[in-house]
Amino acid sequence: MSSAFVPLLPKEAVAALPQRAREVVEYRKSGLSLNHVQGCPLGCAYCIRHTYGLWDADRPRALMSDDEAVEQLVSHRYFRPHDTPLQVFNRATDPFLPGVRSHLFAVLEDLDRRGLTNPVLVITRGHVDVRDCEQLNALKHVKVTLLFTYSGIDDKRIEPHPSGIAVRSMRLATTYGPRRYRTIFYWRPLVPGVNDTAAHLARAAGLSKWADATVFTGLFYRDEIADYYRANGLPEPYQETTRRKIVPETLEERILAAFARRPSNAPPLFRKTSCAVSYAHGLPDYNGHYGINELCDICPAAQLDRCAQVHRAPTVSQLQEAAAVLPEAAGMRVIKVTERAAQVEGLPSEQPRYYLQHRFGFQVHDAAHPHRQRRHGRAEIGWENANG
Repeated sequence: MSSAFVPLLPKEAVAALPQRAREVVEYRKSGLSLNHVQGCPLGCAYCIRHTYGLWDADRPRALMSDDEAVEQLVSHRYFRPHDTPLQVFNRATDPFLPGVRSHLFAVLEDLDRRGLTNPVLVITRGHVDVRDCEQLNALKHVKVTLLFTYSGIDDKRIEPHPSGIAVRSMRLATTYGPRRYRTIFYWRPLVPGVNDTAAHLARAAGLSKWADATVFTGLFYRDEIADYYRANGLPEPYQETTRRKIVPETLEERILAAFARRPSNAPPLFRKTSCAVSYAHGLPDYNGHYGINELCDICPAAQLDRCAQVHRAPTVSQLQEAAAVLPEAAGMRVIKVTERAAQVEGLPSEQPRYYLQHRFGFQVHDAAHPHRQRRHGRAEIGWENANG
C-alpha cells in the first residue's frame, strides 16, 4: 500500500475551480459527502465529474488538508453525530487510487478517534489489498461499508478501467475475516444494449455471492455527459437526458428474474443503496424507504421487520421545526404527510431535503419532482404510463 499523499493545490488554483467543485462538503442522497481530493485517471465516460466541471482533472489533487476537511464535515450544519450517513471521495476521485487512499484512511481514522458511529460509505473500483482490510478492521466506531462498483461494460471507450479489479478487491475484502466493515456489490450503471445481455446478467448474479448484499442501478445521463458522448463519437444510450437515473422497466424485470435463479441463501438484492448498506449492518434503512411498498418486495423478511419497527411519520410541525435551523429551507412548506412520504415545496435544492430525510428516517419528496409509483426516484424513460 502506498503511503504517499497527493499534492495540495495552491489557494489561487482552488479559487479558480468551478463553484460546485469548491464545495467539499455536499449532501447527496446516500450521505453527507466529503470531497477535498479531486481528480481521477480512470476515464469512465459517464462519470459524474462532467457535471462538476472536473472532467479534465485526471490527476488527484487536494483542496485542503485532511484535518481541515474533517473539521468542515463535522461542523457542517447538516452533520449530526452518530446519525448522518457519510460518504468519502464519491464524487471526483476513487478513494483507493495511489495517494488518495492515504487521505481516505486519514479521514476515517480521524472520525473514528472522535468516537463517531456514523455510517460511512466508501465507493471504489480500485485495488484493495490485505493491508487495507487490516486498517479498515482496526476502526472501532464508524460503520464502514465498501461499495465495489462493477458494470461489466466491455467497450473500453466508455469504461477503460477493467471491471476485474473491483471484482478481485471485493472477493478479498469479503473473505477477509473476521471483519467489522461490510461489502456491497455495486452493480452500475446498467445500460440497455451495452451491458444487459443474458450473459452479463448471469455473470453479475454469480459475482454477487462475494458481497454482503447487491444494489443495482442505472445511468445518470445528464446534459454534460451526453455532450461528451456526442463529441467523442460514443454510442448514445438514450435520446434524451434526465436529472434522475434511468432504469427501464423491462431491464428491471430481467434483473430480478436473473437474480431469482440464485440459491435461496444468496446475499440479497436491493433497489436502493441505503437499503443494502443498512441491511449489511443489521440496521433499518436510514432513508426510510419502508413506506414505499413497491421497493420492499425483494427485501428479506428480517430487514422488513427492522424497518417496520422504526417507521414513524413525522408531523408537519416536526418537519417545520427541523427545517427552521436551515437558512436555505426558510421557504419550505409542507403540503402533506402520509405513511408513504412527506411532500414539501419551496426548497432551493435537494440538499436540505436529504437532511430532513435522514433526520427522520422517513421519505421527504419535493412536489416539483414527483416520485412516481413503482419507479420511485427514477427517470420516466422506459416506463409505460410515464406520467401516471
